[in-house]
Amino acid sequence: MSGAYPIRPISESEFAAFYAVIEHAFNSTYPTEPELQHDLAVFEFDRSLAVFDGPHMVGTAAAFTFRMTVPGGAVAMGGVTAVGVLPSHRRRGILSGLMRRLLADARERGEPVAALFASEASIYRRYGFGIATAELDLTIRRGEGVLLEQAAAAQDPAPRMRIAEPRDAVPELAKVFDFILPARPGLLARDDRWWDYVLWDPEHRRSGGSPLRCVIAEDETGPRGYALFSGKPEWDDHGIPSGTLEVRARVRPADEPLLYLLADPRRARPLLLDGLWVRLVSVDRALIQRRYACTVDVVIEVADDLLADNAGRWRLRAPGPAGPEGAAAPAPASCERTSAPADLAVPVQALGAAYLGGTRLSALAGAGLVSEMRPGALAALSAAMSWDPAPWCTTGF
Repeated sequence: MSGAYPIRPISESEFAAFYAVIEHAFNSTYPTEPELQHDLAVFEFDRSLAVFDGPHMVGTAAAFTFRMTVPGGAVAMGGVTAVGVLPSHRRRGILSGLMRRLLADARERGEPVAALFASEASIYRRYGFGIATAELDLTIRRGEGVLLEQAAAAQDPAPRMRIAEPRDAVPELAKVFDFILPARPGLLARDDRWWDYVLWDPEHRRSGGSPLRCVIAEDETGPRGYALFSGKPEWDDHGIPSGTLEVRARVRPADEPLLYLLADPRRARPLLLDGLWVRLVSVDRALIQRRYACTVDVVIEVADDLLADNAGRWRLRAPGPAGPEGAAAPAPASCERTSAPADLAVPVQALGAAYLGGTRLSALAGAGLVSEMRPGALAALSAAMSWDPAPWCTTGF
């Protein structure tokens, strides 16, 4: 790869050419300049990679530096993004070369985990990524959001609702977000740059809708929740309003409480899709930086075709969760190489899928993706790696 198609980071002066490759790779129809400036605001040039065929840039990739919540803690994470190869240069090993460099760089930076949102679900398993979070889409039409009587009674007194401009309300939105951040695996810590990024609302992305608006739920303690929404006014031939109000419920967690509050949950038309894909860059460091739902002691045979340092047998020993308040914190987990016989054979893709606690190893074993050598080992590790609440990532990148 270094001979035929050299790879290197780009300079700021090359960002327009870098972005042009992405536009070609993804067939973008958005206006270039505002989209380019939007991405440039969070871009990390020292984590960029471009592939060249002579003087021409033909492939791109990059990563963001994130802090991601995991069960019982948080880890440094490399957020893989902007991966694209020109149609004229596919099937030449360019993508594989980019992914190897990205993962090696994450490892050198001390990030035990990498993650991405897959543009095509068929691509990234071969690079060691597994589906770690689910995204729940809900579509509730007017008049169909009737709550159970018990649910309606539980809202008494109901919180106050206040309309606000999203960008003016960032301190309040951040207060709500930061409250749930430590407990929900998959969430990414946000600074001001990332709040600007996720609230970006250009007219060319509205499909005829209104500017983005915000409603904040609050009580005497301050903001307790918020929703972002937009409207699209329409009237039929009889002058009857037929417009739409779109609440941003496209990326909800798999354990969304609203499904249990509705009198008729079918009316939510739930659709479950893949969300964040996770890849363990350093198996041992990743596994010891999260907590476990119960005590576990297993030997895992890890298969990893891309990162040889991950492959082989690892003994994972972990205590259960912390005891009552005031009790001593449990000892951290340990994960060390061993020559002992394997209890389980787990490819690195399956470990990534299960890492945030939402995908059960037992389900992956049912699909033939995990093998059990010692009876009982699968149930033990599957239960230990599960976590409540379900993982959820709300920051697209």
